[in-house]
Amino acid sequence: MNVLVTGTAGFIGFHLATRLLAEGHRVTGLDNFNDYYAVTLKEDRHRQLNGCPGYRGVRGDLCDLELLHRLFREERFEVVVNLAAQAGVRYSLEHPFAYLKANLEGHLSVLEACRHGGKPRLVYASSSSVYGGNTKLPFAETDPVDHPVSLYAATKKSDELMSHAYSHLYGMQTIGLRFFTVYGPWGRPDMAMWSFTERILQGQPIPVFNHGDMRRDFTYVDDIVSGIIGAMTAPGLASYEIFNLGNNQSEKLLDMIAVLEAALGRSAKLELLPMQPGDVPVTYADIEKARTKLGFAPATPMAAGIPRFVSWYKQYHGVV
Repeated sequence: MNVLVTGTAGFIGFHLATRLLAEGHRVTGLDNFNDYYAVTLKEDRHRQLNGCPGYRGVRGDLCDLELLHRLFREERFEVVVNLAAQAGVRYSLEHPFAYLKANLEGHLSVLEACRHGGKPRLVYASSSSVYGGNTKLPFAETDPVDHPVSLYAATKKSDELMSHAYSHLYGMQTIGLRFFTVYGPWGRPDMAMWSFTERILQGQPIPVFNHGDMRRDFTYVDDIVSGIIGAMTAPGLASYEIFNLGNNQSEKLLDMIAVLEAALGRSAKLELLPMQPGDVPVTYADIEKARTKLGFAPATPMAAGIPRFVSWYKQYHGVV
């Protein structure tokens, strides 16, 4: 396939591009290398991809519609995977306009480019955050998602709504993927797995919100990539689809910390704090639809995934 992947200097986009290139596909990667977290990490990911045959890296912004139209004319993409976004629930409390630009205008630009560029299948990142404060567990795609508790979640739900409109109006195929707490090598420094590891190694306390009464559906990045490729290639999908991609296991945050402590060989100092605005106590994915239609079968428990992350983290940072 000839594929456009946005956000290839980001965590999931980097892993997806790496897998696609290893399978012999041609990948154009678009990223604006923003400074939400260390640009050096993004540059290091980008450098890994640049060494692969079949990869074309482009520095540019999703909102640059002229650039998108040019890339579509030059490459004639068969599939587009939009993973570029302004991430982070907590960051959205202080920087709301970054989400308006990247997540709304950016996704709309991709929809427009697909509409005028041959209407390739569009697969895009949504988020488990759209379920807001839902208490029915596990979260299923048919559950109502009308009460987001963060602006980040609201923008992701808006992406789904815009995609539905384009599928309806223009006969495009749009596949939204609600990711559940993705972790693994080359991950994001703002996420718990990285920040907890860093603090434990430095002997600093780690902030544990809701006094530790938190559960997350921690999903290893390789499993997420398999689900994305399923969404890119599965036959018989409707013009508009939404899928949960999670591990189908809602794990206690304190259990995750215990596995991390074992992998690091060090004990964590816990700073128990109240719930943060915009956060939710539990995430838990019902993945039956993805199993049936995409062949999605997550295979990496925390006991296997966390040590892999720790091994990579130590190697990347030169930790003995």
